[in-house]
Amino acid sequence: MSYIVITGASSGIGYESALAFAKKGKDLIIVARREDRLRDLQTTIAEINPEIDVVVLPADLSQSEQVYELYERTKTYNLETWINNAGFGSFSAVNEQELSKIENMLQLNNVALTILSTLFVKDYSSKEGAQLINVSSDGGYTMVGGFVTYCATKFFVSSFTEGVAQELKAKGEPMKAKVLAPAVTETEFAHIAMDVEEFDVRENFGQVHTAKEVAEFMLDLYESDKVVGIVDGESNQFELKDPIFPNITKV
Repeated sequence: MSYIVITGASSGIGYESALAFAKKGKDLIIVARREDRLRDLQTTIAEINPEIDVVVLPADLSQSEQVYELYERTKTYNLETWINNAGFGSFSAVNEQELSKIENMLQLNNVALTILSTLFVKDYSSKEGAQLINVSSDGGYTMVGGFVTYCATKFFVSSFTEGVAQELKAKGEPMKAKVLAPAVTETEFAHIAMDVEEFDVRENFGQVHTAKEVAEFMLDLYESDKVVGIVDGESNQFELKDPIFPNITKV
């Protein structure tokens, strides 16, 4: 059995991606803080296909010790793909930022993602068919007012992952590293970023995608030979591309 790991699987893009991969017959390891939601997802997948093995691993990836513990717990499974989807945003001008929230965002969006990516690449870079997919944002390729720090975290995700992809290719390793960069999506993101209970995403942003649609983009990227899957900010169309950032300079 070969598993796909999805972090942040309790809601939104992670939840829908788990369902999308389950419909493809993939065995899954689903990760999030909220175990009750993971169990509900596990039950839903069993209704889709009872032969799929779904492993629930609750973890708070804003805590460094739990990041390492999570990866250690996956070592008893044969992994095929690791999807770092867990993350959140913060909407505020830099001089108005709540630093405790920013610190948690940096820990989750960047530190946890880097640790898990590194551990996975160390163990699976030479495995044929292995993939690392990190979820960034169109805000990982362009700055948005009020989201400067969040965008900076996603610039890191985009550039780091594209760099990993280039390193693997240069070394002739079979593993592929890829970036998924969706635009505004109907998820819990805005509520958390803006600290509000109600927020109409379509009313405020116009063209948006559902989490289910982004999960289909995830599948398209997974099945492609491209490095970047990005939603164009103007057309709102999903595109598969070669690396966007400059090639690595040889030292």
